[in-house]
Amino acid sequence: MPNTILLSIGGFSVLLWGIFHLFPTASVVKGFGDISTDNRRIILMEWITEGLALIFIGVLVLLVTFFGDRESSTAHIVFATSSSVLIAMAILSLFTGARIKFLPYRLCPVIFTVSSVLIQLGASL
Repeated sequence: MPNTILLSIGGFSVLLWGIFHLFPTASVVKGFGDISTDNRRIILMEWITEGLALIFIGVLVLLVTFFGDRESSTAHIVFATSSSVLIAMAILSLFTGARIKFLPYRLCPVIFTVSSVLIQLGASL
């Protein structure tokens, strides 16, 4: 039971952060001011891609948690891979977005790391 709770919290936190990531996309792009159409499209694409990646990771963890065999090697691969990608994203965020003043960017490494740890703990119990 504790593993289900930890996996659920880890999965839901990533899923929700991914959803919340999509809401300010237009204002983020506008915040770059007068830039070329190509640059605007690149920023838009990257912002949405990160949100979708987070949603996918969260949904995948939750689907395996609630509908899969959490003890299978496949489930452990899903949990380990999801956790590893979150750590990679946390490190990237730590050296990029977390260095600016905008609070949500600063929260990314923390949310990614905590979610990763929760997923790993849930998978190992």
